[in-house]
Amino acid sequence: MNSITGKFLETLAGWKGTFSGAYSVRENGSCAEMRSTPFVEITPKSGLSGLDIRILPGCRGEVVAVPACVTQGGIDDLAYNDFYVGAGAEATIIAGCGVHTENGEPARHSGIHRFFLEPGAKVKYIEKHLGTGDASPRAIDPETVIQLGEGAQLEMDTAQLGGVDRADRRTKAVLGAGARLVIRERLLTEGQQQAKSDFVVQMDGEGAAVDLVSRSVARGDSRQSFRSQITGNAPCTGHSECDALVDGNAKVDATPMLSANHPDAALIHEAAIGKIAGEQIVKLRTLGLTQEEAEAEIVRGFLE
Repeated sequence: MNSITGKFLETLAGWKGTFSGAYSVRENGSCAEMRSTPFVEITPKSGLSGLDIRILPGCRGEVVAVPACVTQGGIDDLAYNDFYVGAGAEATIIAGCGVHTENGEPARHSGIHRFFLEPGAKVKYIEKHLGTGDASPRAIDPETVIQLGEGAQLEMDTAQLGGVDRADRRTKAVLGAGARLVIRERLLTEGQQQAKSDFVVQMDGEGAAVDLVSRSVARGDSRQSFRSQITGNAPCTGHSECDALVDGNAKVDATPMLSANHPDAALIHEAAIGKIAGEQIVKLRTLGLTQEEAEAEIVRGFLE
């Protein structure tokens, strides 16, 4: 692995020279390192770029890291990763992505992740995106497909930290009886950057629940678009929330949609878009911060 990959891995996946559990590091379209463990089997796909990750029943608390890094311009990387999580298994999955450009050449990474959780499985999924370098566009286009079996739980924590010029983020999920999906999305765009987030969640089983919260900051002349569609086909609960701060000439569109196809489907959505509050900046400046430092502190706190 090169030095840029090492820096990405430290920021995105907490890498300290190695990973303790199962892992696969993708660098510029190919596998740089890979390791399985007794409860996590990672194998390359046959005839397709990507991985099959099998988390076996009996797994308890293992951390599985599958980050991807593009460290030079002129690369358009596409990977298909499938996660099969056995009944009752519990694990944390880290799957961040970094894109670095050089010599005026753009680069992109597209990751298609599919999750198949069997009954009672529990997964926390952490995904951070970051762009660096001297050329644009740096693009990261993640697509996530989720199937949750009876009583399965998936918690998604996704963040776009900065430097990503184009992002098309798509998530689709189908929930069985008693399944629970929690999504926390955080986005930062600046300059001319653009980001789209599209969530489609279908609850087919009694007692299913989804809690979706997106928090974003759009600055400069950047553009963001948020769309969520939650459908309840059984007695279930659903919540969608989009909160955005807008600064400069940035624009944010929010379109939450709900469809209740059962009388006991309880669905709610919230959307709020506003600017960075002037009184917050004044208060922080009285504590000795500059205008730029005050704004940065407000943005950091909002996106946490």
